[in-house]
Parts: sequence; C-alpha cells; structure tokens
Amino acid sequence: MSSDTTLPGVAPVRATGGQIVRRGLALSPAIRDGLWLTLLLAVLSTVGGSVVPVVIQRTIDSGLGDGGTTSLSAIGPYLLGALVLVLLTAVVAYWMRVRLFVASERGLAELRVTAFRHVHDLSMLTQNAERRGALVSRVTSDVDQVSLFLQFTGITIVISIGQMLVATIIMAFYSWQLTLVVWACFLPLVVSLKFFAGRLSRAYDTVRRTVGEMLAVVAEPVVGASVVKAHAIEERTQQRVDDGIQRNLDANVRAQKLVAVTFASAGLAGGLANAGAIAAGVVIGVAGGLSMGTVIAFAFLVGLLVGPAQMATQVLTEAQNAIASWRRVIELLDTPADVVDPGPDGLALPDEVLGARFEGVGFAYPGGPEVLSDVDVVIEPRQRIAVVGETGSGKTTFAKLLTRLMDPTRGTVRLGDTDITQVAFDDLRRHVLMVPQEGFLFDATLRENLRYGRRDASDEVLLATVADLGLTDWFATLPRGLDTPVGQRGESLSAGERQLVALVRSALADPDFLVLDEATSAVDPQTELRATRALETLLDGRTSVTIAHRLTTAENADRVLVFDAGRLVEDGSHAALVEAGGVYARLHASWVAQASLGIAPVAD
Repeated sequence: MSSDTTLPGVAPVRATGGQIVRRGLALSPAIRDGLWLTLLLAVLSTVGGSVVPVVIQRTIDSGLGDGGTTSLSAIGPYLLGALVLVLLTAVVAYWMRVRLFVASERGLAELRVTAFRHVHDLSMLTQNAERRGALVSRVTSDVDQVSLFLQFTGITIVISIGQMLVATIIMAFYSWQLTLVVWACFLPLVVSLKFFAGRLSRAYDTVRRTVGEMLAVVAEPVVGASVVKAHAIEERTQQRVDDGIQRNLDANVRAQKLVAVTFASAGLAGGLANAGAIAAGVVIGVAGGLSMGTVIAFAFLVGLLVGPAQMATQVLTEAQNAIASWRRVIELLDTPADVVDPGPDGLALPDEVLGARFEGVGFAYPGGPEVLSDVDVVIEPRQRIAVVGETGSGKTTFAKLLTRLMDPTRGTVRLGDTDITQVAFDDLRRHVLMVPQEGFLFDATLRENLRYGRRDASDEVLLATVADLGLTDWFATLPRGLDTPVGQRGESLSAGERQLVALVRSALADPDFLVLDEATSAVDPQTELRATRALETLLDGRTSVTIAHRLTTAENADRVLVFDAGRLVEDGSHAALVEAGGVYARLHASWVAQASLGIAPVAD
C-alpha cells in the first residue's frame, strides 16, 4: 500500500484540526502538565510591549506635543514603570519558554516511543503494507513538525492573541470609535481565515504525505546500493528519487501559494487599519474628541495588532502543517495491532519441549482469497519437520502462523495444549524462535549482535556457545573477535558468516521450538559444512520446523509436510512419500534431476 492511503483499519472519517490537537495532547501527557500556567505566562509576556504606547501618550499630552516644557519628574514615573514592566515581562517570557521547551520535548519523546512501539506491535502483514521510509517519517519528521508547532508556532498563537487582546482593551479605553474602525478593517481577514484554514489543511496533508514518499524512495536505493550498482540502474533509480523530490516540491509550492495569499491579505488589512485609524483620529481630534498623544498612541497600538495579525497567517500555515503531521502519527497509532499481545494477562507455556497443533486453520490476506486452507496437523515434541512445496504453496505462511507473526483468519494454532493467541509475547518468544534465511545484523560489534539472543550473556557464555556449535575455527578468523564490527546490515561479513551469527544468536536464546527458513545463499563449502554442523547441534533435543530448500533437509527429517496451492496435501516420512508417487515424489525427482546435472538440488 502506498503511503498516500490510510493505513489498514483506520476509519476514513477526517477529524477536524481541533479534534486532532486535543487527541495529540491526550497522547502526550507531559505536554499538558502545567499547561495553563505556561499559557498564563505567555499572555503576561505580552504586557511589556503594550505599555509603550501608554507612555508615549502620557509624554506627549503632558506638554511635549504642544511645544511646552515637560519635566522629567512628570514623566519619570511612567518611564520607570515601563522599564520595570518590560524587565518583568522579559523574565516571564524566559520562564514560559523554558517550561514550554521542557514539557513539549518530554511529551513528544513519549509520542515517539509510543509510535515506535506500536509499529512493532503491528503484524508483518500490516508493516509490509506501507513503505518503511513512510513509517519512519511518521515517527521522525512528522513528530519534528509537531515539535516546531508546539515550541514556536503554538505559543506564538497565544502571545499574538494576548497582544491583540491587550492592545484592543487599551484602544477601547482611549476611543471606542477608533477601535471599531480598526477592527472593521480586520473583519474580512478574520472571516476569510476559516476558508483558508480548510484549503491549507488539505494542502499540508499532501505535503506531509509526499515527505513520507520521498523518504521511502530515497531510503530504498541507499539500502540496496549494491543491487543498484550491480544492475547498472543508477539512472532509473535517480529518476525515481527525482520524481519523489519533485512531487514534494510541487506540493510545497501549492501550499506556499496559499500562504502568500493569506499573508498579503493580512498586510492589506493592516494598511487599511493604520490609514483608517489616522484618518478617523484626525477627524475626531479636530472636533476636540481626542488629544494628539492619543492619536499617536493609537498608531502604535494598531501596530501591535497588525504584527500579530500578519503573524497569525504564518501561524495558520505552520498549524495546518503540524496538524497534518499529527494526523499521520495518530492514524498510525489508530491502526489496530491485529496481532495483540495479551501481556500480563496472557498464559504461560509449560517449561518443557512442546509440540504444536493446527486445528482447521485458514489464512487470507485482507480482501483476497485464502492462501492457506483447512490445515489440520499435529507436530509432536522433539520432532524434526521439513516443510516443502512450490513457490506460493503456503509454506512461509504456515511458519509465520506458527511463530505468531500473523494470526489465522480462522481456526486455532496451539503450542502444546495452549492457544497461541493467549500466550504473552515475552513467554512465546522464550519458547519459540524463528530463524530467517539471513538473520538481520545491526551496525554494531559481533558481541552486541550475539547478545540479541541473550542480553545478559557474558563474554565467557558467548565464547562457550560458539564452541558448543563447533564454530571456534571460524571465530578465530575474525580480526577482532567479539569486538569485530559487522557493519550496516552485517555487510562486513559474508552471507555465510551472517548465517553462522544467526545460529549462535539462536542458541543463546535457547528456545524449545525452532522454526527455520533454510538459507539458500551460495556459500563456500567450508562455511556450509560449519553451518550444517552447528545446525545439527542446535536442533538436538528441540522441536523444529524447517522450510526446506535442500534435498538433504527433507531426507533427514522425521516427517515431511507437503503444501500445494495453500493446502497440506501430504504428510509422512521421506521414504513413504517418495513411494506414494504424489506431489512430494515429483519435487524429489526434480531435485534428483538437478543434482545429476551438477546443479545444487534446491527446492522453491
């Protein structure tokens, strides 16, 4: 699924900006702590600027404006009061900013952690429905945009409103007539802002979506750089990146055109308000209704309105951008975790080697036909099971259901006698482990990667496990032993060495039940021998289910499960199934034919 669509399970009803902000604040409790005090401080921080016009009016009307003499003693108290008030508001503004930064960063850290954890709660099916880059953008750049809104734009709204409110009160005190003139000039802008807000909201939804798309198309060729170079597709890859960047550019340009209109409208309203206030002030002043100082003070007070009004248009822009980002994060969090961890209320599996049982299990991807149907099978404890079948036959789906990377759409999967959906994840992962074709390695040392199997393992335990698996000779070839850096995705190691690391990590985890997707990577004979020997040790005394790609794996298994077109069609020993002459016999004959031609006998 493209990132321009709603994630699976999200209701299509579009929430309003106010609903999004309230929901976002509810998801970040740290932001709400002491919020009202922070807002009060923000309003108080606007008072300092509003007192300056009052001092100007008092100074002019005390005689300076008429060419008379004005003693310092007459205006001194106003100047001193203004100085004290400006200093106090500066302190208040500092206090407000500190509180705001600390609260918002704590709250957004909570939001990032919650969003990241939720991504891992989603099934592999749901994760695969959206590009990784787009998912990452929801936890990173979208939350960054919310941070910018809270720390600058959001508080600017409060300060602007406070400044406009204080200025309006002072203006009304001087002349309610001029106050009406000024606000009459701003009224069309205020009315039009709702219209522009809706347009900007949709425009910035598109901007944030294209940011996710751009990150996705940039991340893919970075991760797959070797494939890009190997196939000489640099030009085509660059075109995809260029297209993603261009779509984001176009979306931003469309949004900024709307911003330009709102900003120009605010400037026009401000100019009209200034002209109207001066013109009306002169008329009323000539009639003796206003002093010169009041008219001049009014001009300054109108400035206190114009600045925030123009800022309001920029604030509106950033607010819609942030709300679009917040909406994307909330959509992610509202995506149901279709594989739900029972948590502390979950059942614990018995501390023994377990078997498994599938009871009438079927699985279908959303909106599609069943890819696995009516599977009934019992796997006894300590049995070695090989799963075979052609590509698309249902082998991998069977393995994912067994490890609860996905849940069946019907039927029940049991470990021992326990429904797997009732088992807490922590306990399930302690008993059942899936070893993929190529274990993912993180950009860290070998030691840190091995400890993903057992976080508290000492160096002695790590080395002992390596020795138990018969891999000491391989370990001796590593330049820095446990301190060897494996590189990003383990690229400093060969494909075969990454498989060996995955086996050691699995042994450290010490599960009762192993599910393996047998590696088909071409490795040198020495590494293959090491891997085979290590795997034999690892499987000893454990229940295992292996998606078999090699002839020898199927031949050496206790039982072979054969899948065809989503159904379990054969179940028995290697010899019995060859003798039966069915699907497995045809697959086996194909393997034997490949071997006779000197081709490695590998199944689909």
